[in-house]
Amino acid sequence: METLLAGLRAAGEPTRLRLLALCAHGELSVTELTLILGQSQPRVSRHLKLLVEAGLLARFREGSLVFYRIAEGGESAYLARTLVDLLPDDDTELNRDLSRLDKIREKRAELAENYFQENAGQWNKIRALHVPEADVEARLKQLLGPDPIGNFLDIGTGTGRMLELFASQIERGVGIDLSSEMLAIARTQLERDEFRHLQVRKGDMYNMPVDDQSIDVATLHLVLHYSLEPSVVIAEAARTLAPGGRLIIVDFASHQEEKLRTEHKHQRLGFSDREIHLAMVQASLEPGPVDSLAGDPLTVKFWQAHRP
Repeated sequence: METLLAGLRAAGEPTRLRLLALCAHGELSVTELTLILGQSQPRVSRHLKLLVEAGLLARFREGSLVFYRIAEGGESAYLARTLVDLLPDDDTELNRDLSRLDKIREKRAELAENYFQENAGQWNKIRALHVPEADVEARLKQLLGPDPIGNFLDIGTGTGRMLELFASQIERGVGIDLSSEMLAIARTQLERDEFRHLQVRKGDMYNMPVDDQSIDVATLHLVLHYSLEPSVVIAEAARTLAPGGRLIIVDFASHQEEKLRTEHKHQRLGFSDREIHLAMVQASLEPGPVDSLAGDPLTVKFWQAHRP
């Protein structure tokens, strides 16, 4: 009863109800919410604080920015969704807010696309060295199978492609990346496709903002070669896996393409099966089958493991 009353008190004010409605459509920063509502930042921040304290909104920091989204778990989250669903579709003020939200998203998409175009040439050079991405993704889908996935974690998510690929199977998905530019691309794409059960977070793959034993499937898709300490990354991924949880690492077999180190900041020129196997065992994981797709000159490997 107290939780319900606290939530109703927090939402029972026009501006806070508008904020709740906006944050139900995706992750928004204080600055963006201020622009949409046309109110001062201190005023908007006070309203957001009350909604977070009541458990209706979730707050998280990404570099110098703070983002808000509707809460996801617990009784307060259910109340938040219920209140948003009760809002009338023909309300003039709410529709004006959503129109301004569309303009914010268009600006985000423009910035993300500019970054993508600036870097597309480098990514295409690397893609040309191995089998087509469609083949890699098809093999990944085959390995994971068609069953539903509870909590999904994509480490080094980049543009969020793995989240998109498994969106229809995932109950809740999170992508972690250290690049704000990459996160902007991923967030724009996920919002465009209205994948509200998927989100991205800024975080270091050595120390992720993810609870222990909370993940059913984790992926490291063509990201481990950027790490100076791959075994530490695998141990950190293992920490997040629930009992029976699976880890799939997609990366290159050992190779001699030195230009990937000098031109594209790869820290490792691929991995041997033995190295990945040992790292998995040290992380208390049980290694599974190893698969591969041969390209020219890079072979893509699929290493699997699970938490017993």
